[in-house]
Amino acid sequence: MPGPSPAKQLDAFIAKFTPAVAAQARAALAKLRPRLRGAIELVYDNYNALAIAFSATEKVGDVVCSIALYPRWVSLFFMHGAELPDPHARLRGSGRGIRHVKLDGAATLDEPAVKALLAAARARGTIDPKQPSRIVVKSVSPKQRPRRPAAARPKAHGTRRAGRALR
Repeated sequence: MPGPSPAKQLDAFIAKFTPAVAAQARAALAKLRPRLRGAIELVYDNYNALAIAFSATEKVGDVVCSIALYPRWVSLFFMHGAELPDPHARLRGSGRGIRHVKLDGAATLDEPAVKALLAAARARGTIDPKQPSRIVVKSVSPKQRPRRPAAARPKAHGTRRAGRALR
């Protein structure tokens, strides 16, 4: 019997985060999907974050951009961000290639400077808008950092770790 669909898996991964982060991620995806029609969404439920990349193929080298969910925020990443024109200095990061914009909400994606970055990244890529979009779960890390900040996680009563804190 087949397991859950990739879309249902992605929804379950997002649901691990606080309601605020999950809502921000869903709103960002709702804005990005029409702008990146034809993209394959590559899902990586990694140790540090949940990443959803938009690519022309299933290869990481063809990724145009991605969003990454962390316990307290969502960021928009550009795989070739160091090569993108950024006259408004919205991009953060100092690596050889990847740059990001921390989203203050899905409305950040409507800012002219961020729209220009997305358009420039899309122009560099080879996503064919005539192709059907689909979701591919590429990896799920068996070991992950908590998806919610400590204040938002249920307290672990009766566990050995909780008992140590009382000593």
